[in-house]
Amino acid sequence: MEILKDKNFLFLFLGRIVTNIGDSLYYVATMWLVYELSQSSFYVGLAGFLVLVPKALQFLTGPFVDKWDIKKILVTTQLLQCLLLILIPVAYTLHFLTVPFLLVLMPCIAIIEEFAYPTQTKALPLILKKTDLIKGNSLFSFAYQGVDLVFNALAGILVALIGAISLFIVDSVTFGIAAMLFSFLKIPKKRKAQLAADVREEAAFISYKRDLFEGFSIVFGSLLWVFLLGSVVANFAIGMTMAILPSFANNIGGVEMYGFLLTAVSAGSLIGALLGSVLGKFRVGVISIVCFALGAGSWTLSALIGSPIISTVLFGLAWIPIGAVNVLFAGIDQAVLPNHVLGRVNSVMYSISVVAMPIGSLLGGYLATTMSSSTIFAFTGIGVFFISLVWLAHPDLRTLPKAHDIDASTFKINTQSFDHDTGKEAPFG
Repeated sequence: MEILKDKNFLFLFLGRIVTNIGDSLYYVATMWLVYELSQSSFYVGLAGFLVLVPKALQFLTGPFVDKWDIKKILVTTQLLQCLLLILIPVAYTLHFLTVPFLLVLMPCIAIIEEFAYPTQTKALPLILKKTDLIKGNSLFSFAYQGVDLVFNALAGILVALIGAISLFIVDSVTFGIAAMLFSFLKIPKKRKAQLAADVREEAAFISYKRDLFEGFSIVFGSLLWVFLLGSVVANFAIGMTMAILPSFANNIGGVEMYGFLLTAVSAGSLIGALLGSVLGKFRVGVISIVCFALGAGSWTLSALIGSPIISTVLFGLAWIPIGAVNVLFAGIDQAVLPNHVLGRVNSVMYSISVVAMPIGSLLGGYLATTMSSSTIFAFTGIGVFFISLVWLAHPDLRTLPKAHDIDASTFKINTQSFDHDTGKEAPFG
């Protein structure tokens, strides 16, 4: 591919892949180690909560990413993760590796990640021509899904073969390699200088508050809040599932099953994303109800059957309709929302929906102390079915037409109350 001949992009792309590999290995190994040390899903749920909370607060890192040097952020974040991860084998060797130690370390690493990924995305338009941005983003997206698909499964197998502690040493090295790759980047000085010149802290803060308020106003002043309700419920269920997944995997096969179940999530989501365009041929209201119902049914059966192979396959199948509908919803958002408010509305919806994941993780871990992981797993499948019920009960959603027939008025979005050049609220009259 022509774009890969650009050495600057190649270093960024390879660094992205290596970072993703490191994150996949780290997540599987750490969550399993917490379960292995504690033998309690409650601590796994707490660990999930601590890892996911920084994602809900990602908007706080934006001003820093805009202000700081891109190359320094990329290199520093990878080196910090490299150093923090090597502390785990050191702690094990010195006999002070405990669950509280891991619970302090994990959110620190999660916070660093919230600086790393936005900075990688921001670097892309600085080193690529405008005409190459779509190709670059596509490669980034494919690499992210592909790495998750392969290394979630591989991480589980490696933990079973060499142990979690040894895997952390390997993981630490991957982040060191990523730091080296990012160090070869050359961010164009003129663009970097112009970017820095455009940053005005006080004005940016005022603009941020205004945009945030407008984002909330649009979401809760239209039918988009019902989309948000479905996303919140789904992410809450996902958070609960991830908290008890190590325990469930251990019951049906061990740590390698944990990796396979996570791989099933990535595989199902990827297949669903590829099929998303097909759903555009059907009425959105009907197809959404059907897809979430099918996903919930497959999800619940995966928990109830409890077979290593069948459960993994069914869990993967559950994510196909969910992944497909998510792609459909993303396209609808882009079609019905004016471009000048799209970013702020999406950020509001993303932040609110993601908040449900750490809460679900914490609750899932707690409930696992009073009931079996299989029961909770099945219950979260029913939670996904709740989305179908909401759409079925809501007349405006139930009767939504095909995607290409949907516009802003369909969702009762008042696009005339916002000035299209500035994004400020326009005076009436």
